[in-house]
Amino acid sequence: MTTAPVPRSAPDADDVPVLAEPAPAGRVRRFWAVRRIPAALLAALVLGGTGLLLYDIAAVRADRGAMAWRRELADGLATRPLDDTWVVVGAALAVVVGVWLLVLAATPGLRAVLPMRREHADVRAGLDREAAALTLRDRVMEVSGVQSVRVKVGRAKVAVRAVSHFRALDEVRADVETVLAAGVDELGLAHPPALTVRVARPPRKG
Repeated sequence: MTTAPVPRSAPDADDVPVLAEPAPAGRVRRFWAVRRIPAALLAALVLGGTGLLLYDIAAVRADRGAMAWRRELADGLATRPLDDTWVVVGAALAVVVGVWLLVLAATPGLRAVLPMRREHADVRAGLDREAAALTLRDRVMEVSGVQSVRVKVGRAKVAVRAVSHFRALDEVRADVETVLAAGVDELGLAHPPALTVRVARPPRKG
């Protein structure tokens, strides 16, 4: 006795695995620098100064004389007036260094990296300015009439200077602007920069 195979029923729509919708990405922010060099320099200075001071204090506690630099510093702070030139210069230098460190701590840094649009909340991407400039330069060089071009990509603006050796300058400028607009859109930047285009004739020889 044989039995016929039972045909499989079509799966329901609820049983079919589907890809989850991408999570909505939040506001795109700039990348923060690690600040290794300023942090290492500051840590080395603080560590060296603190170690030297602790050594001198321990030496005084052991009935040994204090270092000459600490005696001179204490005498100088006790005798010099506040309007002394060296006191003012030292205070100004300390203020400048402190402000510099605060600026480094409060600003993102990494100005050479442009943040790109976020399609997923867990993925962040950035584009180097030089790479973006090279890409746009190659696009502009494809425009008919363009002999040479310079592209400078900033955080908020792209400056392009092109040299055209034939065709009308207005036509070349219009084509360059169109190509640049498409190129900037293809870069996928989170904050598309403004475009500044200048087209000129090559300088005459002789």
